[in-house]
Amino acid sequence: MKIGLHALTPSLVKGRLILLILLLAIVNIGNSQYSMARVWCDATLFAIRKDFARPPVHARNLHHISVAMYECWAVYQTEAETYIFGKDSLLTCKFVGIPKPFNLAKDRDIAISFAAYRIIEQRFKTSPNYALILEHIQSIMNGFNYDYKIVSTDYKNGSPARLGNAIAKCILDHGLADGSNEKDNYAIRYYKPKNKELEPQFPGNPNLVHINNWQPLKLKVAVDQNGNPIPSLQKFQSPEWGSVLPFALKNPKQEVRDSLFLSMYHDPGILPKLDTINKYDQSSQWFKRGMEMVIAWSSHLTPEDSLMIDISPNSIGNVKSLPNSPLEYDQFYDFNQGGDAGKGYPINPVTKQPYTPQFVKRSDFQRIVSQFWADGPNTETPPGHWFEIYNKLVANRLSSKKFNGKGNDLPELEYDLKAYLMGYNQLVINNV
Repeated sequence: MKIGLHALTPSLVKGRLILLILLLAIVNIGNSQYSMARVWCDATLFAIRKDFARPPVHARNLHHISVAMYECWAVYQTEAETYIFGKDSLLTCKFVGIPKPFNLAKDRDIAISFAAYRIIEQRFKTSPNYALILEHIQSIMNGFNYDYKIVSTDYKNGSPARLGNAIAKCILDHGLADGSNEKDNYAIRYYKPKNKELEPQFPGNPNLVHINNWQPLKLKVAVDQNGNPIPSLQKFQSPEWGSVLPFALKNPKQEVRDSLFLSMYHDPGILPKLDTINKYDQSSQWFKRGMEMVIAWSSHLTPEDSLMIDISPNSIGNVKSLPNSPLEYDQFYDFNQGGDAGKGYPINPVTKQPYTPQFVKRSDFQRIVSQFWADGPNTETPPGHWFEIYNKLVANRLSSKKFNGKGNDLPELEYDLKAYLMGYNQLVINNV
């Protein structure tokens, strides 16, 4: 049965027209000015915006897709070394070699696309908007005339599509063995809150027994930051994520806290706790001091705060050393005015000139910063923000793209791949 436009509601017609315009734009993506790595990084960020808000999970997704794309580049390079493919300690992903490609650049782009496509296809299956995500990445593949229906991983004949599939399978298998509990949709296995939930619609808080432990909220209706309905009873965000195999950290400290076995790579030591009996307890004093600072700095958010501050690199950043103990906090943080001990940078390393001051209202600046990191609707969560910062504010503005600021400029694809895998700050620190 055919349905004419007259049978559709205005909102549905509008929605379909917007989707059609989006898809037409995507079909022309084959003429993209960006590298293939950038194309699929953007596709991953699109998927994250449509998924549930779960930053640790998406940090892992971004890392694994970055690894997969890098592997697709590295296997074609005689001097490069893969990170997982052909050498993973959690499983066996043997690399049997490939014939010399007739068109290196083309084959590399194909392999990258298939690897990224397969990982996004698999990792976002539990997303409430999976159909839209799948349509999006299929449109990208169609825009490049890549047949995403090719699912074989037998790449011995040199097929870059099959090679991309094989690399994706290796990364996906690795993920099933890395301690994240992906097979059970990252469900919490052991951690249980010590306090019963707080229901804000009722007065008081009779269920708070353990004052130094987290207490979940139970709301009448709950949605996440991307507007997806979620259970009304809060769950702790990834309390067992220390069990996930990290990218570069080694030799974790094993410890039991609140009957939960934990692996810690950067142990912060004993955390300050509120002592309601001994008012002279030093730990309790620092706990209260921290809460007081939150209140003091929160007062800077009001539009009535008219203080003007310089937000240019001339005044912000360039912290020389971090505090080693709470005793140094008062020297490091400005309790009244906000900010830390950073004095800014006197000279722009590119122009060799001083930075131009940029004075704005402190309240405006602090609200914008808060809103950015608070992740409003349809945002890519904090891990994705860093990729957005690199893509929009760093890569697009660089006059040169040198590895760690040294040597010759790298090709666009190689630079992006290494930036995504290693962290953009390490690549552009001497260029910005």
